[in-house]
Amino acid sequence: MSNILEIKNLVVSYGGIEAVKGIDMIVPEGQIVTLIGANGAGKSTTLKSISGLVKPKQASILYNGQEIVGKTPDQIVSMGITLVPEGRRVFPNLTVLENLKIGAYLRNDSLKEDLEYIYSLFPRLKEREWQMAGTLSGGEQQMLAVGRALMSKPKVIMMDEPSLGLAPLVVKDIFKIIQTINEQGITVLLIEQNANMALKVAHKAYVIETGTITMEGTGAELLANEEIKQAYLGKTK
Repeated sequence: MSNILEIKNLVVSYGGIEAVKGIDMIVPEGQIVTLIGANGAGKSTTLKSISGLVKPKQASILYNGQEIVGKTPDQIVSMGITLVPEGRRVFPNLTVLENLKIGAYLRNDSLKEDLEYIYSLFPRLKEREWQMAGTLSGGEQQMLAVGRALMSKPKVIMMDEPSLGLAPLVVKDIFKIIQTINEQGITVLLIEQNANMALKVAHKAYVIETGTITMEGTGAELLANEEIKQAYLGKTK
């Protein structure tokens, strides 16, 4: 199995403070990889570095063997890497359909088939196609954010806290969708504070603490690890 993403010695500084301190990660093609850790540990910064939104102090980030550090966010999306940002960031004054079309802004081909695919994943979006995105529930907005990212036809989809602020039943739906997307051949890199759910779906997992990777293994291995249970899982059913 080849690695679709390889992150080597990623260092990111904000005003002299190192947020990420030389981490190494691999993302095998076709897998779900999760990065767990506390708030401020460097998770979002890592995703933003991969997507070109943050310029690392130093790093090599290889996508299918090609260096992407220094490329613009548009270039990185066009290569096949897309980000579902924390907080959903839908355009509230545009309709569901208009939001989805924005996800395809770099494409010149027909969107019909892909819109049908998104609506098959998220039937509620089809029902609300002409509704303003700002009037959707939190769960529906998260579905829209994922759907919008899928409209760029990515090979890698990165998700930053997709379950944040959502009701437990909606969280289960979102994680089912993550697995479905992955089963259809898209590699997933997932940041998630709900470590229990994330580790259950992940093939590979990393723990990041204060900008440093402190542990890695399969999702099952970390789910069974006593340190992880105490630090991140709390009482699990």
